[in-house]
Amino acid sequence: MQDFQLTFLKLGGSLISQKDQADTARLELIHALLGQISAFIKDNPDQKILLGHGSGSFGHMPARVYGTRDGVYTPTEWAGYQEVWWHARQLNQIVLELGTRLSLPLLSFPPSAMAITRQHVIQTWDTQPIQSALEHGIIPLVYGDVVTDLAIGGTILSTEDLFLHLARQFKPARVLLAGIEEGVFADYPKNQVLLKSIPANARLDESVTTSGFVDVTGGMRAKLVIAQQICLENPGTEVRIFSATNPDQMRAALEGEPLGTLIHYANRPDPVEHN
Repeated sequence: MQDFQLTFLKLGGSLISQKDQADTARLELIHALLGQISAFIKDNPDQKILLGHGSGSFGHMPARVYGTRDGVYTPTEWAGYQEVWWHARQLNQIVLELGTRLSLPLLSFPPSAMAITRQHVIQTWDTQPIQSALEHGIIPLVYGDVVTDLAIGGTILSTEDLFLHLARQFKPARVLLAGIEEGVFADYPKNQVLLKSIPANARLDESVTTSGFVDVTGGMRAKLVIAQQICLENPGTEVRIFSATNPDQMRAALEGEPLGTLIHYANRPDPVEHN
């Protein structure tokens, strides 16, 4: 039997949307991935999941046009803020509707309606409703979204940003970040050297860089930095970055198979382990 209880699971935006086509969801893949999650929960009723997803080609494209991540000041930028919100909301609705067809008890918690930041750092977020959902067998669903920022008007929080904040309260046993990349590569863009394990306190080489996908929240490197921070703040939490382009990989990761790249706390900065 698994010894983990709470899992944070992200469906990456580049995984669930067509990265080069605006507002185009991979409906069959989303359905299959959610089906794997549903089957896992039915077989493991003692396990709890907090689900998140990226915005992919829905939110990132308008966000790049308006520079929303960097701040919202002018009327045009505020119109862009609303546009980013609307596009991100559309993908969230797709995930909700497909999950409902599979009898997944999803309940959406839009950050735009709940969180307030200052210079990109969350200042307030009442997470008691999320706690209540988890206690009563409901799967909280969060996603990359716009939020009010007390210093720069508005900004965007990635799902990893949200997980970092939520991990401080809920202390998940593990965080699973499902995307299209097999894991973290030491030699992007050649992608021949997969990093099997990265200690949370290891220094990142400059070759560990971003992905090719248009990502206003920093791509793979930003994802990895946040993963390390989660593990440093919560030594009992492990983060795994893996590919779920094959839906079977989702079930395997949920079952605890060592896919992709593991980020973990280490008492000393052990070297990065390569495959």
